[in-house]
Amino acid sequence: MTPPVAPEVPPAPEQARAVFGAALTGVERYVARLATDGVTRGLIGPREVPRLWERHVLNSAAVAEAVPQGARVVDVGSGAGLPGVPLGLARPDLALTLVEPMARRVEFLEEVVEELGTPWRVVRGRAEERATRAAVGPVDVVTARAVAALPRLVGWCRGLMAPGTLLVALVGSRAVEELPGMLPELEAAGMRGVSARAVGAELGEAATTVVVMTRGRR
Repeated sequence: MTPPVAPEVPPAPEQARAVFGAALTGVERYVARLATDGVTRGLIGPREVPRLWERHVLNSAAVAEAVPQGARVVDVGSGAGLPGVPLGLARPDLALTLVEPMARRVEFLEEVVEELGTPWRVVRGRAEERATRAAVGPVDVVTARAVAALPRLVGWCRGLMAPGTLLVALVGSRAVEELPGMLPELEAAGMRGVSARAVGAELGEAATTVVVMTRGRR
């Protein structure tokens, strides 16, 4: 019987060094884990391996442009650690918490945090649960990537967000097109300053769009 072929870990593209600097070695270890354990444990599809850097890692790190210096960030529905892990490695000034409800994903995240030796916290739970809010504590920025439609995402995350807290959501082109129609619902939920913002323009294929909004003051 022929043994299974180990997946080829994609090498870091040139722009990764500019994005991650001294943290690049840690990012390469994370990418290697995604390409191996991430696939075998069902966190990343095997077809995604060749484009891990552009579509997932650099794409996630681009969010850093929208996050204030020294912010307390909670990554909701972190899954395999996207966008939280690349964001945290690109921005060591951030205090990062990864929130994920599924046990196998939480286990993977805890292993990543231990391997990278970072001070990040991993919390198992759903954003809308009181126990999760208590475990997370005060938050300046909530991030999310492909978790849910924006009105539903806001409904889940509002409990984490005190007035003034920023929500930064990585979205696809369809969500950007539909954003004007979502504005009344988002504003009714207390969100203000809702806008789409291009980030990572210098990253070529890894450039993306985020929707940014702030929970309004009462």
